[in-house]
Amino acid sequence: MNIFALIFRAPRPDTVIDMPASVNRFFCRKGYAAITMFGHIFTGEQEDADRLNARFTYTKHHEMIHLRQAQNTHNSWFRFYILYMWYSLGALRYLRKTRNAPYYLNPFEMEAYKHMYDEDYLDKCQNGANEWRVYAKMKPKERLMMSNG
Repeated sequence: MNIFALIFRAPRPDTVIDMPASVNRFFCRKGYAAITMFGHIFTGEQEDADRLNARFTYTKHHEMIHLRQAQNTHNSWFRFYILYMWYSLGALRYLRKTRNAPYYLNPFEMEAYKHMYDEDYLDKCQNGANEWRVYAKMKPKERLMMSNG
């Protein structure tokens, strides 16, 4: 899939009903199950993509929460990814204390991990998931203490 076509032809988050999964090892690095990019889910292996497309999984649920979060960031993938990078950069200084701190201390990931096993969560937040805003108001150090405690 051409990266430019993926970005510039991406549908607005509120028009996406279901995100198809496909294999892209460039985006989905080793150690990660899946990644959401502009309305698509990318996995590292074909079996994982087939499983995500065939039935409900908690991994797909996690990625669908990111879709709802993008809807809540003014319905913009670009704003979602800019904020995602901003929060990740803010947590870089905690790498020595927590492995993958920029990922796990990211407010978007904190909300997605908290609710990935709640099968009703997507129905509760039809117009966008906004719990990430509560985490975003916390300093990264507070998020670190919360995730460790």
